[in-house]
Amino acid sequence: MDRLHRVLSRANNKPFRTKHLETPAPYLNNSGHVAFAPNDVENPQNWSTARRWQITVAAVWLVMNATFASSSPSGCLGSIAQSFGVSRVAAGLTITLFLLGYVAGPLVFAPLSEFYGRRWIFYLSFSLYLAFNFLCAFAPNFGSLLVGRFLTGTFVSAPLSNAPGVVADLWNPLERGNAMAAFSALVYVGPALGPVISGFLELKEDWRWSFYVLLWLGGASLVLMFTIPETHGPTILLHKARRIRAAKIPGFEDVKAPVEDSDRSLLAVYKVALIRPWVILFDTISFLCAVYMSVVYTLLYMLFSIYPIVFQEKRGWNAGVGELPLLGTVTGAVLGGLIVMLDTRRRKRKIEQGEAKMEDLEPEDRLPLAILGGIGFPITMFWFAWSAQYNSVHWIVPTIAGALLSTSLLLIFVGYLNYLVDTYLMYAASAIAANTISRSLCAASAPLWVNQMFSAMGVGGGGSLIGGLAAVLAVIPFVFYKYGKPIRVRSKFAPTEETMARQGKDEEQAMPEQAPTHGRRSSDEAVSTGPSAWT
Repeated sequence: MDRLHRVLSRANNKPFRTKHLETPAPYLNNSGHVAFAPNDVENPQNWSTARRWQITVAAVWLVMNATFASSSPSGCLGSIAQSFGVSRVAAGLTITLFLLGYVAGPLVFAPLSEFYGRRWIFYLSFSLYLAFNFLCAFAPNFGSLLVGRFLTGTFVSAPLSNAPGVVADLWNPLERGNAMAAFSALVYVGPALGPVISGFLELKEDWRWSFYVLLWLGGASLVLMFTIPETHGPTILLHKARRIRAAKIPGFEDVKAPVEDSDRSLLAVYKVALIRPWVILFDTISFLCAVYMSVVYTLLYMLFSIYPIVFQEKRGWNAGVGELPLLGTVTGAVLGGLIVMLDTRRRKRKIEQGEAKMEDLEPEDRLPLAILGGIGFPITMFWFAWSAQYNSVHWIVPTIAGALLSTSLLLIFVGYLNYLVDTYLMYAASAIAANTISRSLCAASAPLWVNQMFSAMGVGGGGSLIGGLAAVLAVIPFVFYKYGKPIRVRSKFAPTEETMARQGKDEEQAMPEQAPTHGRRSSDEAVSTGPSAWT
């Protein structure tokens, strides 16, 4: 019973329960707010490595549900079209509307996670996702299926947007690379597995079985979800301040958490969440990253239409076997994740050996992975397109090309996600939200025009168009690597030492009597307001 309480109790966002808050005395920062003490057991980044990985895996597994569900109907679009008497293009709306839910969801749930914490948003959103999957599985008509898909996409987008926030809550910038690699790998593995499973199910059963699988997977994941504690630093400190006040510890009766001294109304949170992403979207770095990642993410969902053209229409394979080459993209995503982990290990070793310092690392140090992926993207795209164009070429050749293409796309994805977080710091939530919205909007359109494009241009011609665009975009990470810092200095949302020093100097001139302390932020305050707050 004690173990069950430890898992489900709100207060157990730490490795063990503490009953005597007055020993030691509560720790306050320079502003007099409750803060995490050094080595505080309530600070998520001080939890054991095993515990942090368990929470990361649980959060990322919910992402697996989201990405798997996004593409699952693509393996049985023919069956859906036949069952409801609609065209195959109309059946593709089951994917389009799900991805449009990815656009709506973060705008709703990301602000709520900053206001109420991540844990309860996971609980609410994923439970509703599971409930509306019943509507999809037992839809009496095509309209009901489309409504169910939009709602399930909206609700499951909360784990998709909050899981990176959990990763940032638990891991420091150096360690975060491995956890982000696991997250990004499942962003690619999940969509690739969906069509494979639903394709085989269509051969033996009907399209409803693909949704039965989603229900079974979601039910199992629901159990794992309840092991995720609260990891959002400001929310933990808020609960801690309330417990201290309730304990009436002498001298700390009126102590507050940092968020309690700010404008923390839900209306104010939403005002920022709905306006700031659109402002940051047109910041130079954010805009170019959004363009690049929109192409990458759109191609990911294009593949679910391209592979059936290559292996089913051109080679005559059935709906199940024709989706098996997508497993090559799963292998490629895993390979990309291993490359990211090796890069993280290399960087960590340099710091341990004194060759580099953590505080000296620049956001541009994240870009070599994106550069490598940017070079590989056009090469592997041309390879895939022209080897898939001719049936005389053995099927393993385009399959290998697709695997390495997936590796390149994942390296770009991980490199830019980490670059955005390190660039925008306390504004990273808005930068990631803008990026998610733009890439999801582009990907949502893919099922509606890919077949027409490749029918008109052929696999070689259509793939060459994408490869040519990828070759142009490959310049972007090189430009950021060389000129990223000067660009950040001129940005209003990318804090650098130069901009912070300039702002501090202006504020000193405006309020000279506060100059000795103004602009200073303790490390404890940084925990509650910095990168760990992004979703």
